Amino acid sequence: MSTFRLALPAGRPHVPGQHVVVRLTAPDGYTASRSYSIASAPGDGSEIELMVERLDDGEVSGYLHEDVRVGDPLEVRGPFGGWFVWNGRAPAFLVGGGSGVVPLVSMLRHRRAAGLDVPLHLVVSVRSPADLPFAGEYGEETTVVYTRVTPAGWPRAAGRIDADTLRPLLLPDATSYVCGSAGFAEHASQLLVELGVAAASVRVERYGPTS
Repeated sequence: MSTFRLALPAGRPHVPGQHVVVRLTAPDGYTASRSYSIASAPGDGSEIELMVERLDDGEVSGYLHEDVRVGDPLEVRGPFGGWFVWNGRAPAFLVGGGSGVVPLVSMLRHRRAAGLDVPLHLVVSVRSPADLPFAGEYGEETTVVYTRVTPAGWPRAAGRIDADTLRPLLLPDATSYVCGSAGFAEHASQLLVELGVAAASVRVERYGPTS
């Protein structure tokens, strides 16, 4: 995955959890569009940060990783989204799988940048330390779950997120935000409901294989 910081021509403030649509247009008029979550904390809307995973045969992600250069123009629409968003006023319990952590990091960054003391906890699940997005940014408010390979001396054995992992981390009266692949999102959201979290308090965002 790579990080891209885009300067916007006009102020477009976003709310943590929103996304933008990046569209490419070929000389023959062919277009390809993909949605990407915003990783940066809200600001004055003059720039945003995206983290994009390079997928095999991905038209837009391939172009961003291999062809785009500093200063190149990109067509960006948005920000979009009004449901999977966090305004910083209520407790938030965040669960992200792989690159699904991107919109949740926007929430985490917003909490820090704004100096908020509202309770927030992030659980991020990745295969190995090498796959951890935003490594180095996480603090006591974050729990990392490695599913295949753990660092030496890691207190938890490698494996999927389970009820025993989530149970002691749950926050009272929190809205839960779950983001990741369809399989991850289904598994994590089902665990939360089984642990007693009201289904109406669980917001889920899934992403597909095309990007």
